[in-house]
Amino acid sequence: KSGKGDEALKQILQSGEEICTTVINVHEILYGLHKYGKPVKEILLLPVLHYIKKDAALSSRIELEAEERGSPIRRTDAMIAAITMNNGANLYTFDLKHFNPLKSLGLKLFP
Repeated sequence: KSGKGDEALKQILQSGEEICTTVINVHEILYGLHKYGKPVKEILLLPVLHYIKKDAALSSRIELEAEERGSPIRRTDAMIAAITMNNGANLYTFDLKHFNPLKSLGLKLFP
């Protein structure tokens, strides 16, 4: 847990939004928790949005469009954005630098 993460969770809970994560984020979070010897139980309780074929189709287009605009993005960011968009969800992220450019493609950021 971090102060930044605790504040974010508080803001989301107060909004009444449902909380879930993507399978890509679970990987990223678990990697960090394992790396630093932190407990992993709580993250495993969150509902998870999985990466499926329609997400692959959208994320490949997102990645290519970003590359063609001259601002390539990480493949995992394109995958997270596609999962979020295809599920009609809002994305809460501390990584605004990577995700703000995707708003023009239809990504909704929280709040």
